[in-house]
Parts: sequence; structure tokens; C-alpha cells
Amino acid sequence: MSILMLPTTIAGFFPNNGFAAWITRVLSYQHPAYMVTYALLILFFTYFYTAVTFNPADVAENLKKNGGFIPGLRPGRPTAEYLDKIMTRITLAGAVFLAVIALMPYIAIRISGLNIYFGGTSLLIVVGVALDTMKQLESHMLMRHYQGFMK
Repeated sequence: MSILMLPTTIAGFFPNNGFAAWITRVLSYQHPAYMVTYALLILFFTYFYTAVTFNPADVAENLKKNGGFIPGLRPGRPTAEYLDKIMTRITLAGAVFLAVIALMPYIAIRISGLNIYFGGTSLLIVVGVALDTMKQLESHMLMRHYQGFMK
């Protein structure tokens, strides 16, 4: 979001420039170009973060060292290639889901015409906190020998 606001902020320094006015108009949060760019940035940064934090070759090597394996695959390079293929598919599904969640408020604002603002990030935080609270309640109930409510 900050990356998308930078051109608009810079364009604000040139109020009489036609190109600056176009940038400001196109990168307003209600414009479809903003939504498409926002979704593409979410997809890009999801893949970037996954590539930085998860190395399939290291995971395959650790599995090999510890005697673990994936059934039907030889340890080493075939395992790393399989993990990379699966990681790419899962990351795509997760990135699309994140983009949809992040764009839902903008789409709702555009459809309803209401001038309210809440971001997709806020929605993700609320859902994450609610799920964590439910897990904590479940563990406390089970610890005290009550029947849990999540199955």
C-alpha cells in the first residue's frame, strides 16, 4: 500500500502537471487500476517472501540427514524439486486468497458508494486474532477436562 501511495505523494508536489494529475486519479483507491496493481503487488510479495523464507533444497537436505523422506520420492534433489512444485502451487492459492481478502473492502466501497475505509489488512488481523483466541480457549477447556468446542 505504501508503495502505491508513493507516486501519488510525489505527484502532489506538482499540482499543475497533467501527468501528476493522471497519476493521482489512476492510483486513487477506488480506481480499478489501483486494485489490479495492488493485487499484483500482493502476488509478487507473497512469492518473494516465500522464496526468502523457505528453501526446498535445505528442507530436502534436512530430511535426508534425519532419515526422513516423502513416500514415493528419493531423498535429495527429487524431494527438493517436489517440494518446490508443491510450494509454488500452495503459494499461488495463498497469494490469490490474500489478494481477494485485501481487495474485498475496496470492492465493497466501490459497489456500495459508502465513503468508509477499512483495509484488508485489518480484516486479516481480526480473523487471525479471533482464530487464535478460539485455539487458546479450546486448549484451556481441554486442560481443565471440559469437552472442547472445536472439532
